[in-house]
Amino acid sequence: MKKKPTWLVLIAVALVSTGDGFAGTPSTSAGLPAQRVTGIGGLFFRANDPAALARWYRDKLGIDLLPSDYGQKPWTQEAGPTAFAPFPKDTKYFGRKEQGWMIDFRVNDLDAMVAQLRASGEKVTVDAQSYPNGRFARLHDPEGNPIELWEPKRKG
Repeated sequence: MKKKPTWLVLIAVALVSTGDGFAGTPSTSAGLPAQRVTGIGGLFFRANDPAALARWYRDKLGIDLLPSDYGQKPWTQEAGPTAFAPFPKDTKYFGRKEQGWMIDFRVNDLDAMVAQLRASGEKVTVDAQSYPNGRFARLHDPEGNPIELWEPKRKG
């Protein structure tokens, strides 16, 4: 797996060590707006076969399908750090040149998740290096979109 950009690792370390980026954490930094977003409310992207791709994410990663009515609850993620980082237009980090985004999912046990994905036939590459903010693995969904799995470093 390719080396992580140093600035991305530093951003993630700062998020984990300072608590900034956690939902509900007030900021006293001057110059920031009084009203701030509290988290990511959705991720929307184009797909050749949206229904099949949604099922793949449900079956492989445990992400609930979008509810069909307002009486159902959507997938709820666990609270935790989220890195929000625009990358240079010419980055090779996402893979394909035309790829404009990459999602990174937090996991509790990277080894167990990788074993589960491999047992179901998915190709997963684990980064051999452990970073100050945790461990990473990479795979692609059926349409070739890159997915990074991140097991945050536990405190203590």
